[in-house]
Amino acid sequence: METLQRTANRGSISTAAAYEIDNSLKLERANSENIYRQIIDGNRRTWTSSLWVKRVDIETPSYNMFFNHGIYGVGTYLRFNNDDTLTAAIEFYGGGTSQVTNAVFRDTSAWMHIVWRVDTTQSTEANRSRIYINGAQITSFSSATYPSQNTETLANHDHGGYDDVEFGYKDAGLYSNMYYADVYHVDGQSLAPTEFGEYDSASGIWRPIEADISDFGNNGFYLDFSNASSLGTDSAGNGSFTLSNISSADQATDTPTNNFATLNPLMKYPSSQVINEGMTKVDRTSGSGLNKTFYATIPVFSGKFYFEAKPTEGSGQMIGVESITGVNTDAPDSVYVGEQSTAVGYYASNGNKYTSASGSSYGNSYGNSDIIGVALDMDNRKVYFAKNNTWQNSGDPTSGSTGTGAIDLPDSTDGYIFAVSYDSGGQWVVNFGGYTTMSISSSANDGEYGTFEYAPPTGYYALCTKNLAQYGG
Repeated sequence: METLQRTANRGSISTAAAYEIDNSLKLERANSENIYRQIIDGNRRTWTSSLWVKRVDIETPSYNMFFNHGIYGVGTYLRFNNDDTLTAAIEFYGGGTSQVTNAVFRDTSAWMHIVWRVDTTQSTEANRSRIYINGAQITSFSSATYPSQNTETLANHDHGGYDDVEFGYKDAGLYSNMYYADVYHVDGQSLAPTEFGEYDSASGIWRPIEADISDFGNNGFYLDFSNASSLGTDSAGNGSFTLSNISSADQATDTPTNNFATLNPLMKYPSSQVINEGMTKVDRTSGSGLNKTFYATIPVFSGKFYFEAKPTEGSGQMIGVESITGVNTDAPDSVYVGEQSTAVGYYASNGNKYTSASGSSYGNSYGNSDIIGVALDMDNRKVYFAKNNTWQNSGDPTSGSTGTGAIDLPDSTDGYIFAVSYDSGGQWVVNFGGYTTMSISSSANDGEYGTFEYAPPTGYYALCTKNLAQYGG
């Protein structure tokens, strides 16, 4: 199963924490998005990089999350590989070393923290390049070579006009595909992961802390992505990054301290079904015929939650909810939401509601310019649909057990997952509140979290870990 269960690590601390991360940056390979900066010479033997990332694509590698380079094909970088292992490479003119993990990193529903700690002055070779994931040092590698003692790496080196630090490798046409948050690079110090994070005493989940870095060195930086109009701002004061194909719209509120639901790319689809834009847009690039259904990464078991979606191309769209059992049972590549006995769907073409592939009168039809809101009341086992903020069937999501205009959930005990479907071609843009490419004119929220076109009904919340902890899930 590729959805998160109740007891799973949802990728962020959802209770109140002393340190909160408010923003992240979404980078998209398809848009050739990148940030980069030239540097001056610094300490090439000792340095530390720390970054939180949320992967959005496992079908093609997200090359070079963090990259220092001098000339084409020679650099110092972190990279996810085709098999989802992680490579830490220290290359130099005439050779290079690398460590390739045995562990694979395929969780697109959660944030992960990476610390790369390099100190080539160490006498023990394995201490010259150390990788930590969520606070734990990686010691199991399929292959591992280390730089010689006192090697001068290409990090913190002025390469005479080349872009010395970048999130991707634009000279080779390699671009990153993920969310970034709380990115540090410290020139001249080898720092443990406990400088940047700690284990939560209640949950055991690794969480960020505010790093106390008094000296970043010549080339250190801290990127918090808090300024939407200047996302390359370096809060360490060593010089801002240049943005390439990035705008304020690439700022997100999906962060390690408040993880939002997205569409789930781990479901198995043919290559013609493309999930992109931070896992908030799905597009059928070719083919026709069989229905395709796309599910959220986070299911809910209790509480009241809301999301919005807009079909932008094609026909035969359906939006709704499906039980966890149904998600596990039916192949998403050949069903529509509402075809299963445990699902509820709202059909674009005629406005009917569907369960067990049987339609009945419900609301108005909708098209490719309409925003559909879905209010899921798991406390009373009901779901409501709105077209451009008008609740269908005279529905009132705040009516509780009365369920005015509601559709009853077919399964009386199972958790449910938000879903969208299309048939002969199509495209959906979804908004769970943390990031979307949907044009937002009003910037409504649930009272505290999320950014929506329309405010969720009273008592309904964006599907994020803060709200799950407080209101159910």
